[in-house]
Amino acid sequence: MKLWLAITLVALALVQAQGSIFESTFKRLHGEPPLPSNQNRADVVQTLWIEQQLDHFDDAEQRTWQMRYMLNDALYQSGGPLFIYLGGEWEISAGSITGGHIYDMAKEHNGLLAYTEHRYYGQSKPLEDLSNENIQYLNVRQALEDLAVFIRTLKATHEGLSESKVIIVGGSYSATMVTWFKKVHPDLVAGGWASSAPLFAKVNFVEYKEITGQSIALMGGSACYNRIESGIAEMETMFATKRGAEVKALLKLCERFDVYSDLDVWTLFSEISDIFAGVVQTHNAGQIEGVCAKIMSGSNDLIGVASYLLDVFSASGGKCNDLSYDAILSVLLDTSYTGNIMRQWIFQTCNEYGWYQTSGSRAQPFGTKFPVALYTTMCGDIYGSQYSNEYIDSQVAATNEYFGGLTPGVENVYLTHGHLDPWRAMGIQDETQATVIPEYAHCKDFNSISDSDTAEMRASKERIAELVRDWIK
Repeated sequence: MKLWLAITLVALALVQAQGSIFESTFKRLHGEPPLPSNQNRADVVQTLWIEQQLDHFDDAEQRTWQMRYMLNDALYQSGGPLFIYLGGEWEISAGSITGGHIYDMAKEHNGLLAYTEHRYYGQSKPLEDLSNENIQYLNVRQALEDLAVFIRTLKATHEGLSESKVIIVGGSYSATMVTWFKKVHPDLVAGGWASSAPLFAKVNFVEYKEITGQSIALMGGSACYNRIESGIAEMETMFATKRGAEVKALLKLCERFDVYSDLDVWTLFSEISDIFAGVVQTHNAGQIEGVCAKIMSGSNDLIGVASYLLDVFSASGGKCNDLSYDAILSVLLDTSYTGNIMRQWIFQTCNEYGWYQTSGSRAQPFGTKFPVALYTTMCGDIYGSQYSNEYIDSQVAATNEYFGGLTPGVENVYLTHGHLDPWRAMGIQDETQATVIPEYAHCKDFNSISDSDTAEMRASKERIAELVRDWIK
């Protein structure tokens, strides 16, 4: 009995260490932007902490906490500018400020490099856990005030920085923060670079999976798109014709998956679509093409899609694939800091943004079985019954009203997007206001200028370097 228990505990620990399928897919979509490939490893990056108010908007709330940040002063000369890379929904790491285009610009101007960590992510833990009571202080307005305190404090306390110009840089959600910080604190920064910034909050974000499909067709070919569409449609038909047990067996789903439960079926198809989104959003040359080659090697549409998914699922190490609604809910109801950021980020979507990447459009290949109701139901089940459809809608509308949506009204922010990136649909894409770079995906422009850049990528990097020169004069 003791041996059996030990084996069971070891197996459970192994699966937990590898993370659930949900966690690994989510991390791929919400992880730190890729670290620059050219690293200056001799640089010593300091890890430091700064005191922050728990609530910047309530004078009666006196609690404080320690926010983590990193500092690289290898290039700095007194009086040089301050370059701040903003952390988003991830744990910060030193490599982001020891290489890449931001590093090169700091080197040109003898700048100080900093990297701030967002409250509730990484090691920046305002309260002891992520209970519904404690997580309420997680929102972008609080995070923007954390950044304002950081800038004022660093300029006041770091030698030679008091009169320095400040440049902020971010990717994905932290690029959203770059834009919005320039709106709420325009005098604290001279300019910003926002790579892949979604700015318009929207509950039913159907465009995400549309662009995911378009990018698969563009890079992997229409035959791949059609095979994914047909394979997923065949799975849907099997569920609809009481053959769900065959899908359950084919995908090696765990016993508790209920083929007659809408929430279980929706969770499965949402996860399948997100796996494909992870391929597109993180695309590097050959990535989409490689996945399409695997899918096209199958004997038919269903087998081609299912075989690829089973390969992805196998990385999590389970004997069966637990893709039920209860399985994702158990991950999201864990209020401890585990390094998994799903609970924090989904709270922000329920409370501020929506951005639910649903099956609400037929102009995408991932089927019809992940409606907005899946995600709004999840909000209520995780964070409380106040998260009704009406409440979520009103919160999202308030975000757009406060920050201006696609008309933020900011100056000196350089906006870039990868054309393959599904997030660009929620950003400014007008060519007079932003640069959309063909054949690149999400946050792919942080590397140094190199011979491997396309002409469009090189021109964009040269443009931001030119703008920074103007901003810090």
